Amino acid sequence: MYHAREELQLDRIEVAAFERVFLSVICDLPKDKGLKAVIVGLGYVGLPLAVAAAESGISVVGLDRNETIVKGLNAGVSHIDDLTNSDIAKLLENGFKATTDPSCISETDVVVICVPTPLDGSGQPDLKAVMGASRDIAEFAHDGLTVVLESTTYPGTTEEILKPLLEASGRVVGKDIFLAFSPERIDPGNPTYGIKNTPKIVGGATQACGDKAVAFYEQFIETVVRAKGTREAETAKLLENTYRHINIALVNEMAQFAHAMDIDIWNVVELAKTKPFGFQSFSPSAGVGGHCIPIDPNYLAYKVRAELERPFRFVELAEEINHSMPPYVARRVQDLLNAQSKAVNGSRVLLLGVTYKANISDKRESPAVPLGQRLLDMGAILSYFDPHVPTWSVNGVEVPPAVNLTSALSDSDVVVLVQPHKEFVEASEQISTSTTVILDTTGKFTGANIERL
Repeated sequence: MYHAREELQLDRIEVAAFERVFLSVICDLPKDKGLKAVIVGLGYVGLPLAVAAAESGISVVGLDRNETIVKGLNAGVSHIDDLTNSDIAKLLENGFKATTDPSCISETDVVVICVPTPLDGSGQPDLKAVMGASRDIAEFAHDGLTVVLESTTYPGTTEEILKPLLEASGRVVGKDIFLAFSPERIDPGNPTYGIKNTPKIVGGATQACGDKAVAFYEQFIETVVRAKGTREAETAKLLENTYRHINIALVNEMAQFAHAMDIDIWNVVELAKTKPFGFQSFSPSAGVGGHCIPIDPNYLAYKVRAELERPFRFVELAEEINHSMPPYVARRVQDLLNAQSKAVNGSRVLLLGVTYKANISDKRESPAVPLGQRLLDMGAILSYFDPHVPTWSVNGVEVPPAVNLTSALSDSDVVVLVQPHKEFVEASEQISTSTTVILDTTGKFTGANIERL
């Protein structure tokens, strides 16, 4: 392929077109509307993937065990932030349908697994959803089927767990059936980078497996990057999020030290950002959230301990520091109340923004939960205001929502700004002139009544 590129001296656009045609031919994957794909798991990863694939002309079926999600999608209702009901209507117009029946796999060319990979109660990787999806695929597999795992997991999962399950039917991976890993890179709420313009890493269990997966993704993703193998692709995803996890922990610990030494950490970060090389900015926060940063590095640490019998010290230290942030924020709330001659016990504490990041409704692993739990344990009368979250609970305890921002501010003894939703930024004057003391963990607000983390 690369010799052809040199000999023909094609420009980049012609090369991309040439490679797509070349891979489609050698991999025997139907092009455009002839290609069928099943996306297993219709959440924040699987549903945007289904939309992008369907827009390219691929015939897409969405498979999910949640009947409510399936019924909602078939009725044109979106359940994730990045896609509107209008987007789902267009998806249905492109021939998409959702189902709970795995037999649809028997009629498809490609299956992409996008199911959750959480940690279990003991902090170990929980691959039950991945294994369940793999068994469904194995039951309805057929010769020529390409299977791609996108769910984040520890190195070796694709070939150590999926491969044996798929080959239990007597088919050989790389010959009769094709297997690859391609890490998801979804960033909910990101207005710039989505499925199509975010480079896609693909690692095949064999060369032929990689060829098949590349041919699939190149039909609707601008840049596909070939990995040496599945383990390299799996580890690349973990490196991306471990890098962020460690650097967030670094600045969170510095924030604690800076406050104790009367240093403005936010000014420190802004000053460091002026260096045009060798520095990437990370900001302090109330703690990390979402599926990726609090979860993914633990998959790598688990594999290192299991296979090498040694700790991944950077990851474990970062985990310790980032987990310490909600209790630290609670102590700062206590200090602010003490300055008013009030105890936490019986004081009205309001949390502004309880999602894991700004401008979305996703509450997965939100630091607001452990923060809320610590404040409740200290006897606070807890409430919250979040225009993206109609109801919210802390470990099963319902937390009452404030009616609006004005009453939320006036009815509280202290406010903790957890996420800088655009609604709060737009109301910055109201927030910064409130008579209520506000602890801003986001560094976005200034005012006589505001103390920043």
